[in-house]
Amino acid sequence: MKKHLNTLYVTSPEAYVRKEGMTFVVELDGKKAMQAPLHTIENIVCFGFKPLTPALMEYCALNNITISYLSQFGKFLASVNGAQKGNVLLRKAQYAMHDTEEGSLAVARHIVAAKITNSRNILLRHLRNHDAGEDEHKIRLAINELARNLKAVEKTDSLDSLRGHEGESASIYFGCFDQLITSQKDTICFNGRNKRPPLDPVNALLSFVYMLMVNDVKSALETTGLDVQVGFLHRLRPGRPSLALDLMEEVRAYIADRVVLNLINLKQINYNDFEFIETGEIRIKDKARKDVLIAYQKKKDEEIEHPFLGEKITLGLLFHVQAMLLARYIRGDIEAYPPFYMK
Repeated sequence: MKKHLNTLYVTSPEAYVRKEGMTFVVELDGKKAMQAPLHTIENIVCFGFKPLTPALMEYCALNNITISYLSQFGKFLASVNGAQKGNVLLRKAQYAMHDTEEGSLAVARHIVAAKITNSRNILLRHLRNHDAGEDEHKIRLAINELARNLKAVEKTDSLDSLRGHEGESASIYFGCFDQLITSQKDTICFNGRNKRPPLDPVNALLSFVYMLMVNDVKSALETTGLDVQVGFLHRLRPGRPSLALDLMEEVRAYIADRVVLNLINLKQINYNDFEFIETGEIRIKDKARKDVLIAYQKKKDEEIEHPFLGEKITLGLLFHVQAMLLARYIRGDIEAYPPFYMK
């Protein structure tokens, strides 16, 4: 089993990262701010184009460590990877499966079923752990509607119909998301999902953590040897990591949404941690962004028992496990792709 390694997030505009022996060193103002063994990281994420020495970039390229560059506010800009690894026959089988409606539907149906189930379980967990008060009826109605959609997904015979059920289910789930926020209601609320740009603090947090997840899932797929741009639920679009977006759907509620809700409900993030731009865009301030990164990394360190493998793994390893299982299905080693269902 692959070991869960860490992601190095470089957020300071003054940071300089270099290789020293078999360690990486982060320098600030000419002084060492951090030093750790190179073998402990699997990704480097830079907010802005931070200087990385050629020696460090060479090591990353040779050892399958992805270097990703994001804008100061978390928008993906570019990534640096070494030579593509993996079995070309696996990718060939992936393309063949993608090219048929039946092949894509066989994978996409499982992904959407897991997404709906996990979203529904988030709502059920909220009712178990909190007094929903006057919101209980609305949440229970959404739970029932998601159950009906789940049955429809099992019977659907086309990708267009499947995407319709997925979109409707997402709308139902996010229609109750504000009810899952239990503190700071006077300053932080959610009035529906919006993205480019996010128009409220909750959407700013969701978009940021989703971006972090996409980067992690993309790295897991590349390590497995699958083509991240060729998905089954999300179709081809130049530059879009469609397969990473596919696999992210299963775990987005269980990992990303819970990170965001905890940050708000435990008051680790508040209204003053956001910038309000004249265009209406909401941005997370630098210090708060670091708090989000820490919370996300801690979440990935949590240990669970994988429902299909029956083994204990960290959540950070879950992306690699699902990528491996998908590859096994595409190769024909298992009869169906087993998506992740939260307990």
